[in-house]
Amino acid sequence: MLRLKAGLRTVGAIVLTLVALALLHTGVTLMVAGAMAAMVATFAIKEKEVRGQAVTLALGLPVALAAMSLAAVLHALVIPGDLFFVLLIFSAVYVRRFGDRGTALGLIGFQVYFVSLFVHATVPTLPELYLTLGIAFACSALARFAVVPQTPQRTLDRLREAFRARLAQLLATQLELLDAGPDERDKVLDDLRRHTARLHEAALMIQGLLEEGTRDAAAAGLVQRRVAEAEIAAERLGMLILNARSAERADTLTMHLPHAPVPATAAPLRTEDEATVTLRRDLNSLLLLVARRAPDDRGTGLAHVRNRLLGYRDEDNLPRATPVVQDVFRGLGEAARSVLGLRLALDGPQDESDDSPATTRSREEFDAEDLAIVGAEESDEAEDDRTGFQRPTTRAAFQVAVGSTLAVIGGEFLSSQRWYWAVLTCWVVFLNTASTGEIMVKGYRRLVGTVLGVVAGVALAGLVGNHTWAAFALVLLCIFGMWFTAPLSYALMSFFVTAMLGVLYTLLNTYSFAVLVLRIEETALGAACGIIAAVLVLPVRTDRRTDELLGTVLVRLRDVASAAVEQLSGGPAVDLLGKARDLDTALDELRASIQPLTHPITPLRVRRRTARYLVALLETSAYHARSLAATAELVPYSKTIAADPRLAGAGRRIAHNIDLIVARVLEESAEGEVESGVSIAAMLDAAGSGALQSGTVTFRVLRHLQRLDEGVVGIARPLGVPVAGPKGNRS
Repeated sequence: MLRLKAGLRTVGAIVLTLVALALLHTGVTLMVAGAMAAMVATFAIKEKEVRGQAVTLALGLPVALAAMSLAAVLHALVIPGDLFFVLLIFSAVYVRRFGDRGTALGLIGFQVYFVSLFVHATVPTLPELYLTLGIAFACSALARFAVVPQTPQRTLDRLREAFRARLAQLLATQLELLDAGPDERDKVLDDLRRHTARLHEAALMIQGLLEEGTRDAAAAGLVQRRVAEAEIAAERLGMLILNARSAERADTLTMHLPHAPVPATAAPLRTEDEATVTLRRDLNSLLLLVARRAPDDRGTGLAHVRNRLLGYRDEDNLPRATPVVQDVFRGLGEAARSVLGLRLALDGPQDESDDSPATTRSREEFDAEDLAIVGAEESDEAEDDRTGFQRPTTRAAFQVAVGSTLAVIGGEFLSSQRWYWAVLTCWVVFLNTASTGEIMVKGYRRLVGTVLGVVAGVALAGLVGNHTWAAFALVLLCIFGMWFTAPLSYALMSFFVTAMLGVLYTLLNTYSFAVLVLRIEETALGAACGIIAAVLVLPVRTDRRTDELLGTVLVRLRDVASAAVEQLSGGPAVDLLGKARDLDTALDELRASIQPLTHPITPLRVRRRTARYLVALLETSAYHARSLAATAELVPYSKTIAADPRLAGAGRRIAHNIDLIVARVLEESAEGEVESGVSIAAMLDAAGSGALQSGTVTFRVLRHLQRLDEGVVGIARPLGVPVAGPKGNRS
């Protein structure tokens, strides 16, 4: 929906601009310039608050007028014009350091200058071009704020509904896993991984809009906590169902690594068995609780369903079944609790007249948590303290300036009329990239999309002929496709851009097959210049970038695990779920940075497998850390969960191991061995300890600690960090 609205907003701005210019009887060239300016004014602004968008759009118009004026003045001065273009490119990248507004203004300045080159702006045409730019920006504002409005509050409401829908999809897939046969289980597991990842993506998107989309910090913290609890409970329920269907306890890695070893299937659950029938019914009931919104509740049926599911949080209400099936019922109770919290946070207070004691207890826990959230202080985000050439925007500015200089020189040799296409490609391959490998992959994708777009451009140009409005309709269709597919595939976006250019050249009566072939040549040249600049000028190697991000992920993993264990051991309460979200954000950045290592065309097959395995281990460890954090958050408020000082030792060992790995990854130290042992497992198997029986909270905490400990040791091995066994023997 967000991509659809972005595409419609851009197309709407262009349509309004074309209509306004047509009513003024302007020429086709000015209509093309207006359409491109409206597109730039719409997509460049990424600020979340409406007021900020309006200010940036207002500032963008004088920037656009200045860029157009300078382009017209320098039109006949080749060398000064080229030098200014390179300086403009440097400035447009450098001002990204000032956030979304600096990025938007730099992008507007560059793109409008590019438009002036495309339409051959001159000083005599400036009055008409000024009017065209003014109309384009006015139409962009109209489309943004009136035709297809988007506020942080509306977007957050959409994302909440998306999260609810993703959660329902995940639960439906878990229900399929319960009944899946041996031949179907691999497919269902693939679906389960995909829906789990999509639920996580929706949760991160909500996290990114909470500050602007909620009325205050307390409301934002409440929604953040409830969304995190629902995500963790749903993922845990899937693991419990997988365990119930397996002959042995499943490894959490199975849920995060495609084609991971799947545990042997246990004997099928008997469909006529009373516990299985109850479990299937209650999974459907949980799905109903998620899918139904509070305003749709009628009668007392839904309340009774909720009461029954929440009753499974009490050991006395568990049905007679095997221990692993009873674990699934416990997971159902925790999932039902998280759904109740989600409904309270998203839909407001609920009717309490039909509550059972278990439901009342859950509400009391939520009330205590809410009071703690209201009294919590906001934490300031850490600022990037890098300066000089270490600052990413400064480094990228020098790189793109050098690359653009090479593209200008090479582009002039290919064509004195279309040289700017090489510069544009060099510019775009540096957008949203941070390492040499990312730039290479982006350049490759742009070239592939351009080649395919040339084929489509030839076909569309022949189809359009001299029909101006049909051509504009195809241009709008291509622009919509460009923005709708941009987050999904850069190659597809490049395809639509090039196909659109074929139609635009037809409108300007400059179309020929040779022009589109030249487009391929200029694109290849621009990508090559960008790669050369990235390799030679202040390079950031892919392995260095991934090592930095890997270190960040590990540090945040240690922070979450240490803080959670400290709170579970009786320490002071802290914002654990906020730390867990910081971990998720860092992990997402790492996933993006390793794309050059995992790309299908990479020749380093072993390294690709290692990178995928490491990310899967990190995702698994993050899941267990989030689960520990969610349980620790309940300690101050729950009547059934108490702190246990015995956990502190295990937490210290995990933190020590992570610190050693971080030091090795960042090349700060090569000494020390990661400790592995059976201390946590021994606590799980302690004879005669009723508190450590399967199903208790202590057992669950220790199981997560054990899996986290094993995951950290697993991360150490492919990174070459020595691992010592329980008695000091190196493995």
